[in-house]
Amino acid sequence: MTNAAVHMEGQLHAHAHDAVASGAAHAKGQQHPIKLYLVVWGWLFVLSTCSFLVDYFGLHGYLRWSLILLFMVVKAGLIVAVFMHMAWERLALTYAILAPPVAVLVFVTIMVLESEYTHLLRVLFFAAPS
Repeated sequence: MTNAAVHMEGQLHAHAHDAVASGAAHAKGQQHPIKLYLVVWGWLFVLSTCSFLVDYFGLHGYLRWSLILLFMVVKAGLIVAVFMHMAWERLALTYAILAPPVAVLVFVTIMVLESEYTHLLRVLFFAAPS
């Protein structure tokens, strides 16, 4: 055999050995400490309690809905990040999951602003004269 063939065979063997080693490490899986899950569960409990207290104290209007939506988004973020393991995923997968809800929020904001504009025009142009 020539030196090039021996060198190529050595490289193939080295790559095969690395693939087997990484496959064994991948098969074992990544273990997260149970403390992380318990802390997140505790935060979810606290946030749910705060959401309940918004209704208990009888808050009304924009403050009530702002607090409820804030608690909801924080709880959803914790669940997605830890329990669905998105905190440890690749950036492209994270963007694939997070980009659509952000786009929906942008479009909802545009619709809300447009609805106020349309309402104003209806009042100005179609209101009954006094």
